[in-house]
Parts: sequence; C-alpha cells; structure tokens
Amino acid sequence: MNQDTRQQIRENAQYLRNVRPLDPEELQEYVEGQPHPAVVKQVLREEAFDLGIVEQDDGTFVPAPEGRLSVDFGGVDRFPDRYEQQVMDLLTEWGGLEWYDGERGDELRERIRDIKERYLQGQPVEYDELTALGYAVYHLPDYYAVAKYVLADLAADGLLPSQLRVLDVGAGVGGPALALRDLLPDDALLDYHAVEPSAAADVLEELLEDSGQNVRCEIHRALAEEFEPTGADAAEYDLIIFGNVLSELDDAAATLYRYVEALADDGTLLALAPADRNTAIQLRTVEREVADGGPATVYGPTVRLWPHQSPDSESWSFDRKSDIEVPTMQQRLDDPADGTGEFVNTDVQFAYSVLRTDGKRMHDVTPDRGIHAPMAEAENYVTDRVNFLGVKLSHDLAEREGANPLYLLGDGSQQVDHFAVLTEASILNEDLRTADYGDLLSFENALVLWNDDEEAYNVVVDGETVVDRAR
Repeated sequence: MNQDTRQQIRENAQYLRNVRPLDPEELQEYVEGQPHPAVVKQVLREEAFDLGIVEQDDGTFVPAPEGRLSVDFGGVDRFPDRYEQQVMDLLTEWGGLEWYDGERGDELRERIRDIKERYLQGQPVEYDELTALGYAVYHLPDYYAVAKYVLADLAADGLLPSQLRVLDVGAGVGGPALALRDLLPDDALLDYHAVEPSAAADVLEELLEDSGQNVRCEIHRALAEEFEPTGADAAEYDLIIFGNVLSELDDAAATLYRYVEALADDGTLLALAPADRNTAIQLRTVEREVADGGPATVYGPTVRLWPHQSPDSESWSFDRKSDIEVPTMQQRLDDPADGTGEFVNTDVQFAYSVLRTDGKRMHDVTPDRGIHAPMAEAENYVTDRVNFLGVKLSHDLAEREGANPLYLLGDGSQQVDHFAVLTEASILNEDLRTADYGDLLSFENALVLWNDDEEAYNVVVDGETVVDRAR
C-alpha cells in the first residue's frame, strides 16, 4: 500500500468520523483503487490514536472518548492466569514440560539466586534469555500488582486521559504494560511505547502480542540513556514510567531530566522502586535532584507543602498492599527446593514518585505559619506542643509486637526524619492509624521530642493530641 492510499483513508476518516461510524467497507469506496476493506481497517487501527477513533465490536470506528480516564479497580488478589500461562509457555519452550525440575530447574533457580544476590550487592545483571525468564517468574507478578495499584490511583486523581500515550522506560518483562492494559476500559485508546534493550523485550513482545483493539504497542530496543524521547518527530507523552530501573542507570537524575522534557503539558512521570532501603532512598534522592531544582515538581506522595522548601531527610518511604496469591509457576519452582519459599515473591511493597511540570500537587494546601509549625524548624520547638500538617509516609513501622505504632511523616521541609508515635489512642487521634499512605494529616497539640538513638524527631500523639485527615 502506498502513502497516497494511506493518506486518502486518513482524510476520509477525518471527514466522516463525526458524521457516522466509520465502516471500512464504505470507506474503501472513497479511496482511489478501492483497497480491500481489511486493508482500510488495518490503516484505521494503525492511525487510531492520531485520528482519535476507537474500534467497536462490529468492526466500525467511532470517535474516542475525551476527558479523563475512569477505571474500575478493586485491588489485586492474584496474577492473571492468562499471563502466567504465557510465561509458562515460554518456560516450556526453553526447558520442556518439566522446566522447573532436573537440570533446567536447577539452572533457573541458580540464576534467580544470582539475580537477587547481585541486586543486594548493587552489581549489574546480564539480561540474557535465562535472566529474562527468571524475572518473569519471580518479579512479574508483584510488579504487575504494584503498577496496577499506582496507575489506578493516578486515574482516580484525574491525571490520565482517555486517549493515553505512554512511554515505559526500562519496561522489562512487562509489569506496568500488562497492568495498564488491564485497567483500561474497552473504549479507551492506548498508544504504548516501551524502551527495553535486553532479552526481556522478547518476553514483553510475547505478552503484548494479543493486545486487542484500541491498543497500539511499539518496543524500542534501546538503552534508556541513548533513546531520544524528544525531537522534531517525537510525540509528547501523557505518562512516562520508570519502573524499577533507576538503580540500574549510571546517572538516573540526568536521564530523568531528559525524559521530563518529553511530557505533555499536563503529563505525569511515574518512578517506581522496590521497597528495600537502598533503592527507596535512592528514589527520593533522584526525585529531589530533578524536582527541587526544576524542571519538574512533586505531585506526590512526598508533597512539598511549604513554598520554597525542600526536604533533606533520609526518608525511607514506601507503601504496602495485601500479598497476592502464590503463582503456580513460583510454587512449581519452589517445591523442588524443599518448599522453603525462596522462589516465592508475593509481597506488594513499593516506593514511588509522581512528578509533573504544571505544579499540580496531590494535596493543594499551603500551611499557615500563624497556625502550623514547619518541620524544618523542629529544633526550635523540641519539648513543645505544636500544630502542623504532615503527609503519612509509611504504614506502622513498630518492629515488635505490643510496641507503640510508629509512622513516618513529611511536609516537604523536613531536614531530619519525623516519626509520629501513637502512645495513647483515642477517637480524637484515630485518623493517624486509619489514614492511608500518602494522606495529609492535621496535628493539633502534638508533643515534639528528639530521639537521640534514631537521630530523628518523635511527634508524640497522646490523649491531648488531635489528628484529622486534612482536606
């Protein structure tokens, strides 16, 4: 098919899209040479995002919905069977029907052990076919769950459009891609681009093969540092994802700087990291380099409530959701290893950062100095009772049963970590315990103490303290 034919199909579709449903059998009559309706349909599918049209079940095309994306989400209980079967099909191609047993099973288990050890030591990982399969077995289920939770929150906050152009940097074996595809309603339009140079792209390509109508996928086999997200012909992206890849980049902040420039004016950059101490703290460090000096600002969860203030605390901050069911493929791999759980990974714990360039924040609140004390000045009110606003940045961190509940707080100005310690629960302060990760809380009459052992401030919440969710 020549470019002239494609252009004629585009022009006719553009003209008729608001008049009536686009029927490929009708459109062919307006195109020189009358190409086969199947050819017309393929062009409409390929050009759907630029034309703003979606395909219906009867094969016709209508204008895509405009406005914000609305999703139906109730949490993640398990990794979808269809994706697990696709992964096990790949494992069967690699190692036979009993890929989890014998020499092949031992080889895969040893590679997963090596991946985990290298990760803990901060060493690079070689992404060959076996490593990609190891990631798919061990990491894909929880990465899928993590991405689905965060993406659903972005949609609920109105940050994602119904016609969504996405760039997934370091896409790996496909956690964010599959989660996003499953979240979208049938009439949404997705133009998905993945940047992944390794053998993981082969797994991703297989998993995305049957993406269905109204989803266009393209995989760019390039390094994140070398891929050019901007340029004369480059699109602006509504969402750019860095999923569990920042720790693998030589200069993560510089790379993020480049990609921020590829965001649409109301676009969002989402960075995800595992919840372990090193990667979660590194995420906050990179966030501060990119956001507190421009060009982006933090939407959440670590909102800068005080104007012209930036945090300098350690901030090991991460969210946690309910575990998912043990995937069959993980159980099969784990059983020959005496069922110790070494190859089972069902925890859904993650650090994340949401950046934007339009200044929008998750909590559009500015504290009043006449009422609220900034955490940056905590040394001035140690042993005093004060009022302040703070974002809840952890679940209960108490390390032993029966200990006072403990929560990390932040207001975007803190130079040292602040922890709320619930010493006396009451109906007046129950919001501290029941608030979700990332919620904004108002503290009234809280006692501030210095914790010399932890080199942090304790915000003591007792019977005299009132804690409310701030609106």
